[in-house]
Amino acid sequence: MSESPPPPVPDRLYGRRRGHPLRARQQVLLEETAPRLALDPADPLAGFPVRPQELWLEVGFGGGEHALAQIAAHPEAGLIACEVFENGICSLLTRLVPEGGEATAPLPPNLRLWTEDARRLLRELPEGALSRLFLMFPDPWPKARHAKRRFVHPSILPVLARALRPGGEWRIATDDPTYQAWVGEVLEGQDLFERVLFTDSRPEDWPGTRYEAKALREGRQPLYWSWRRRS
Repeated sequence: MSESPPPPVPDRLYGRRRGHPLRARQQVLLEETAPRLALDPADPLAGFPVRPQELWLEVGFGGGEHALAQIAAHPEAGLIACEVFENGICSLLTRLVPEGGEATAPLPPNLRLWTEDARRLLRELPEGALSRLFLMFPDPWPKARHAKRRFVHPSILPVLARALRPGGEWRIATDDPTYQAWVGEVLEGQDLFERVLFTDSRPEDWPGTRYEAKALREGRQPLYWSWRRRS
């Protein structure tokens, strides 16, 4: 008798969109700068001034330091940076444009922004559009009743496999013990992705993040995985 498919999860990964009230400069960034980085998920490459050789996606970029390091190191790749938390979005945009240049200052040609739930984007992207996916220190949703909100979830794996080209890479990093165990539970028993790396030391070509630094300061050991989309 075949197993039942995993139940669908709500189209929402996040709990809240905003922390402390936005300052005037942050509001301008959201209203004037963020729309300049928008993209059409049905034709994502068309949103870049120069067509990139590869399309990458970071799910939940936090403060943006990992995303900015990636686009600086890999100008040939177009990165879609996904984040719904407005304070985090503003943190990235503040690094991109000077005050007063929100509507006019040049923006990185290989960066685009998605400010809605990542799972919606993944469903709307063309098949095989992505060659790399980053999930760096996601919200662990540690309570069992909130497991449906974790990005790593049985129901999302076919969606990821459709959007990621065969041979494409999915990088995951987390310092949360519950999430670490969850990654193993969800991904070790499936056949869409094969594990190619598992380590407790960040690989050299993986930029660091503020969340990793905080975890190490507080005595938590991050783990790092790389998974390859099977053909």
